[in-house]
Amino acid sequence: MNDDTAVAAPSTLAHADRLAASRPLVCAGADGMSSGEIAQAPAVPPTHRSVHLSALERAGLLRSWRDGRHVLYAAHHERMRRLLAFLTEDCCTGMPEICGPFGDPAPRTYPPEPARNRHGLP
Repeated sequence: MNDDTAVAAPSTLAHADRLAASRPLVCAGADGMSSGEIAQAPAVPPTHRSVHLSALERAGLLRSWRDGRHVLYAAHHERMRRLLAFLTEDCCTGMPEICGPFGDPAPRTYPPEPARNRHGLP
């Protein structure tokens, strides 16, 4: 992954409607969802849905394919994993175990806090 790709994906997700469109697709897994199923998600305005899905696909976060008359969309999980790995490659000064596994709501370990005096200074 390069810097251009690493900038495109998060900047595309930095829009409320695109983020809302991507979340059910991440949950749907590899089978994805049809555009009609995505339309049932109340958070995505139908007038802009195809524009947002196209932007997510151009950024490499979604993939689409035809199944008869339907267009199916799915999150591109491998590219998302590569993006997260790229963004955290140098995480925590070479100690990625501090960050914990992705999906974990909180890191498992934290560096110790420095002792502070009564003025809040170390």
